[in-house]
Amino acid sequence: MLDYFHLQFKILNRKIIEFGLPLLLVYPLILIVFISISNFLFSKTQFAVHIYGLIALVFLSKQSEPKRNDFLKLIFSKKDYLKLRCIENLLYSTPFLAFLIYKGLFDYMIVLILLTIFLTFINFSTNINFTIPTPFSKNPFEFSVGFRKTFYMFPIAYVLMCISVSVGNFNLGVFSMLLVGLVCMFYYSKPENECYVWNFNLSSKEFLIKKAKSCIINFTLLSLPILVTLSVFFLNEVDLLILIYLMCVAYLIVMIVAKYSAYPNDINISQGVLITLCFMFPPMLIVVIPLFYSQSIKKLNKILE
Repeated sequence: MLDYFHLQFKILNRKIIEFGLPLLLVYPLILIVFISISNFLFSKTQFAVHIYGLIALVFLSKQSEPKRNDFLKLIFSKKDYLKLRCIENLLYSTPFLAFLIYKGLFDYMIVLILLTIFLTFINFSTNINFTIPTPFSKNPFEFSVGFRKTFYMFPIAYVLMCISVSVGNFNLGVFSMLLVGLVCMFYYSKPENECYVWNFNLSSKEFLIKKAKSCIINFTLLSLPILVTLSVFFLNEVDLLILIYLMCVAYLIVMIVAKYSAYPNDINISQGVLITLCFMFPPMLIVVIPLFYSQSIKKLNKILE
């Protein structure tokens, strides 16, 4: 059983390294981001503990995939299988449980532990057996593919928006739009096959402009309900809301040009560091976007011209 967890840990480390990020940076950063988001959520809404529990269960649901667990049943005895699943679920829920303890929410912590253990005994598929319709065209493909994989995140964002309006909390509404922007950024984290790029009868500049236009239109489509609703109920904050929307667009463009500056490889360590610096110090965008853009042109010229 220890070998199984050791193997899972090695696979996770390999994925992080392949993405181009140093392990010593990633794990502390994940912890800092998790604590920051948790504190932000609990400071902005009275419904935070319910949202928190829902996020934890969605996170755990991936461990209940039938195909995955059928494979584990072939390897382990029934007793060892249940023990492994229980330990695994508790490990995955540990950050959420620890934060609930920190907040002194022991009743909710016990409920989450019971639900975590309950998920040990059931299997259900989180994959949808039918094609989820999207409002996006097939070309470019990032939003069509990404939306189908992360569609459940958008109802969560829209529910947060509704809560922000009901309790008069503008910051929570801003968080809901940032959540949409963050999800969309991950659509551009992995490079596609070269033939998908070669298929475009465009110059490198036209290709990047087409990608950027598609990204902005699709992101606007997803964030429009939040933008309109917050503009109506927080009229005095419209200027700030527009600024946040433009910042999300800028970060999406950074991800696009970063992706193709490393193409056909994954985003490397140096690019990952620059993207992180942009999050920490937004004025860096003025330097990083042109830098990645010029590198993208050179990479794409080898394929498109």
